Amino acid sequence: MSTHPLPGARGARRRWPRRVAWGLLAALVLVAAYGASLYFWAGARLRTTEAFRPYAGRPGPGEGTDWLLVGSDSRAALTPEQRRELHVGGDHGRHTDTIMLLHHGDGGPSLVSIPRDSYVRIPGHGKNKINAAYALGGAPLLTRTVEEATGLRLDHYAEVNFLGFVDVVDALGGVRICVPAGGLRDARSGADFAAGCQGMDGVQALRYVRARYADPLGDLGRVKRQRQLVSAVADRATGLSVLVPPWRLVPFLGTSLDALRVDGGTGVAALAELGLEMADLSGRKGATTTVPVAGEPEVPGVGDVVVWDSERAKRLFDALRNDTPIPTSGPN
Repeated sequence: MSTHPLPGARGARRRWPRRVAWGLLAALVLVAAYGASLYFWAGARLRTTEAFRPYAGRPGPGEGTDWLLVGSDSRAALTPEQRRELHVGGDHGRHTDTIMLLHHGDGGPSLVSIPRDSYVRIPGHGKNKINAAYALGGAPLLTRTVEEATGLRLDHYAEVNFLGFVDVVDALGGVRICVPAGGLRDARSGADFAAGCQGMDGVQALRYVRARYADPLGDLGRVKRQRQLVSAVADRATGLSVLVPPWRLVPFLGTSLDALRVDGGTGVAALAELGLEMADLSGRKGATTTVPVAGEPEVPGVGDVVVWDSERAKRLFDALRNDTPIPTSGPN
């Protein structure tokens, strides 16, 4: 029996690696084209707002990059039915329910909660709760207030409102949250959760993070839940089940971009970097904490406020400015 290969077999073997190479090249081109189209599509959809204005004495740049992340409690875009479902009432004022500093540099990300009742100086308006800055002068006054209170120069600003937050969580198919022992029930926010890990849709997640009246820690307990939810959203959003299938990724990105407003100097690349830093935090690679508090007195005409521990707060902000490890009680 002849052992010679059939005519054409040797040529077919030579062509096989070439076909594989061309196939891989075509796949890479398709992936690159898909990524580029997403990039330009996202850039065209990105919504911006004025967040920074020049002013005398503005802090100079520090090491690394600092974001101000804000959750607005504006009810202006909500229907009466949505207000009832979200348990947010009918107040038409503009305040910030969530204020966080995200720093990232060589030492990894750090997420710092600023209690919304922090008693600070608001330029041109005397001392008040920090969340009043947004109501008095929008994002520009809030960013200036945060910069002057912390000594940090902010590089980026991102804001999401109630309804946008709910839509983002729902676009992910919900998130998984572990409720501490004792559960959480708060008639004001609508929270009613037994202890243990459980899935939450957008409305449930909002009720969970807004609860504070039934929490013995009040606003300080709420900021911990806010960081917990941010980590849960980042963990879900950076999972393969969302990132890989276009039919999941594109709707999620569209919903997120519709929910967000960023400063005019922030583009898609910066937002992508923000997402990666959030993913590191959800993987417990970074540090999270709250601005150190000295007390929660009542101020006539203002109400119950949060007063910072000035020495410990300065150490925290100095660490952020110098991109060194922050004093923290650990990830939570």
